[in-house]
Amino acid sequence: MSELVAAEDVLLFVNAAVTATGQREFRSSAAEQRFSLAFLHEYVRVNYRPVYAAALALDINDHNAALIAEHLLRTPKEAEPGEGRLIAARLALLPPQRVYRLFGALRAAGVNNRRTRAIVRAWLAARPDPALDAVKYRTGLKAALRHVHARPADPETGDFLFAPGRRVRYENATLDAHRRAHYEQGALYELPFTVAEGFAAKHGIPRAVFLERIAPRMTRLERLRTDRAADLSVMPLTRLALYVLALPFAERVERRAELTAALRAAARRAAGPYAGSWGRVAAVLDDSFSSSGSAVKRRRPLAVALGCHFLLEALASPGAYTPLWTSGRDDPLLVHPYGPTPLGLRILDALDTGPERLVIVSDGWDNAPPGLAGEVLRVWRSRLDPERATSVVHLNPVYDTEGFDVRRLAPSVPTAGIRDAEDLAALVEIAQFAEGRTGFAELRAYLDRRVEQFLKEAAP
Repeated sequence: MSELVAAEDVLLFVNAAVTATGQREFRSSAAEQRFSLAFLHEYVRVNYRPVYAAALALDINDHNAALIAEHLLRTPKEAEPGEGRLIAARLALLPPQRVYRLFGALRAAGVNNRRTRAIVRAWLAARPDPALDAVKYRTGLKAALRHVHARPADPETGDFLFAPGRRVRYENATLDAHRRAHYEQGALYELPFTVAEGFAAKHGIPRAVFLERIAPRMTRLERLRTDRAADLSVMPLTRLALYVLALPFAERVERRAELTAALRAAARRAAGPYAGSWGRVAAVLDDSFSSSGSAVKRRRPLAVALGCHFLLEALASPGAYTPLWTSGRDDPLLVHPYGPTPLGLRILDALDTGPERLVIVSDGWDNAPPGLAGEVLRVWRSRLDPERATSVVHLNPVYDTEGFDVRRLAPSVPTAGIRDAEDLAALVEIAQFAEGRTGFAELRAYLDRRVEQFLKEAAP
């Protein structure tokens, strides 16, 4: 029994680390999210530290990966072998601005042990373009260097950061463009978009003119955020779903063929070698009003459901996929958050199709009528399908602060948190441990395999 409790504790934390970002959700505030997450991180770090560190090798979100790294580095006396390699490997995958914020938090907390200094120095040394970092993340880079008592290998970058008046000009093109951009408008178009944006405002350049000229230096995400034409052919599945849902209905209809083809191509890329291997699949997809998310995560739950729809279509055998939206709509391209959440009724419809796999993507707030989904699943599992011929998994994109987990539908149905639709296949795999038929030893063995694979892929 103690092993099952331990496994449940760890899976609870993994669900939170996948879904919770410390931001406002439909039913909880940002403060509630942060308080709930802080408790979970402390509880799992103290009681299951090796597993806590191993979570860095899983598909958790960047917010929680940075928190795990911070908490591990704050407590060096409790460190387990191999933690440093895991932290370093995960930091290499995080966005630079998030890593610099992490280093800033460690500096503010006075965390400056030998392991921390080694990890910070190694990460800084591995940056591909220190001059670009000096321009784009100037404050964070200066603070990190001071914290570990280091200076950039390049003297020009060092002067730019710590003695900006020492040089009349720089040999490095990026550093010199930043110097000239203070008085020369043309120079700002040689800078990264986020830096150039500030200079454009300073010089009073019209927004449309600035965006037109800076376009060649913008990343795909920057083009998407500024509503410029996005390259749909390379966009990840969930981000593509968010892009589609942000378009007006008329534009979705007008571009139906283009958008549908892009979503299906992204789903095929995410499915990889598993495409067409899942047999008969039915999906219950939540497009109720709560799928609208919050002001800071607009339509995120609905975007995850839309991405899962196209991914499940790719994973199922050809012609063997049945999608059922809670609203009753049958046009995935025109879904929008509306109405209650009749999960129980849709699950009955889905089971009636005789699937080999049933995947439910919902925040778990079954309310039309309340509790029907849990009762349907209980009766199905205990009386109608005790041999588990049909695999049922619930994927939940929303963290529930009160339960310190994602909201579940029934004890007999494994539930996993999901943030990006492209992680669906891996999350269905880890959800098997939530059925209560495997213990902590099996879960640890699974995590050990993931860590080994993660470190192998991260090795130079």
